[in-house]
Amino acid sequence: MIATFWQVLFFSLVGGVFSLVGGALLLSRRNLAFKLARYVTPFAAGALLAAAFFDLLPEASELITVSAATRWALLGLVIFFLLEHFLHWFHHHHEHPSKHNPTATLIIIGDSLHNLIDGIAIGAAFLINVPTGIVTTVAIAAHEIPQEIGDFGLLLKLGYKRAKILWVNIFSALMTVVGALLIYGFGRQNNLPLAELLAVTAGMFVYIAASDLIPSIHEESKGKLSHLAVALLLVGIMSVGVLTEIAHERIEANKHELCVEPAATELEAHSAACEGLEEHNHEAEDSH
Repeated sequence: MIATFWQVLFFSLVGGVFSLVGGALLLSRRNLAFKLARYVTPFAAGALLAAAFFDLLPEASELITVSAATRWALLGLVIFFLLEHFLHWFHHHHEHPSKHNPTATLIIIGDSLHNLIDGIAIGAAFLINVPTGIVTTVAIAAHEIPQEIGDFGLLLKLGYKRAKILWVNIFSALMTVVGALLIYGFGRQNNLPLAELLAVTAGMFVYIAASDLIPSIHEESKGKLSHLAVALLLVGIMSVGVLTEIAHERIEANKHELCVEPAATELEAHSAACEGLEEHNHEAEDSH
């Protein structure tokens, strides 16, 4: 079942704007925000990995071959690596004293582009079915919270005022909605390579979890906190895994209902026709 426009709008708002909760908390209660990021990061890593391996790749593999899906996933991983590599290269090669700090501009542009890609992933997932869209949105929202806390913190260090930081990030977060609605609207009118898009998204999720989130977990989690981080990562995996399983069971149930109802209707029609024929034969015998 493909989603409606309003479902895509609502969940893309959740995936984009909900992530600002962590950043807004940073502006008011700094210590609490960093504690939240410490706990959300391992959960987000687990959620991204589970979404990639339990939902996106299996969905893509149903539409194209498994080998093709894995190749597209690898492409997604490489694309995200190159994008991140370019942004780092640009940052290091364009640092110079200026009234307008290029680092801040780069953070804003990079975050906006990242959110646009998140939106494209959400829109493509909802073109497959609603449950896949929801699972993708949950994974994206989870990993965006610690990322936004980091971005808010960097902009604060660079001297941005709190109100400006908030408005800039609201604009950036809305790029998620733009990406989701564009790909959804275009996909409704044209045949998009949805399987390939899902597989590329899976590769991006794996890259973000393995390259960005998990190393930060190793770096920040020491002693007892490291055990909690492992537990939270597993909770993220299990949560999205259970959500995916429930969603797919619901899809199968809907398919079964759609198949059974026409069959039952045809059987009833056939029975009614037979009964009518028998009545007609009885009437003919009585007339003789």
